[in-house]
Amino acid sequence: MAKKNMIPDASSETAAEKNLTCENCGNRKKARSEKEYQTMMNRLKRIEGQVRGLERLLEEDAYCVNILTQVMAVNSALNSFSKELLAAHVKTCVKNDILAGKDESIDELLTVFQKLMK
Repeated sequence: MAKKNMIPDASSETAAEKNLTCENCGNRKKARSEKEYQTMMNRLKRIEGQVRGLERLLEEDAYCVNILTQVMAVNSALNSFSKELLAAHVKTCVKNDILAGKDESIDELLTVFQKLMK
């Protein structure tokens, strides 16, 4: 987890919840605890394995329903990942921004909800 060229946002509460801004481009970043990082990476690696399984099914000329069943499992896993990430985002980033008087985070969150619900 590379953290160079990052400066903490003053609205942060703890080291694990700091919002960071890249000195080079101004994009916001999020410092995550090692546990949160590992949990999320493990989930993504499992999803990656499921996608590789889809490739194998297609290469092996698997029956369409079998491939579609695997596609549904991948979609479900991605949705679960999104829910966990969104919950963490609201509990840390959005909360910290609201406490710091940055109400634009609410609009950003509403935009994210709209995109997730398409």
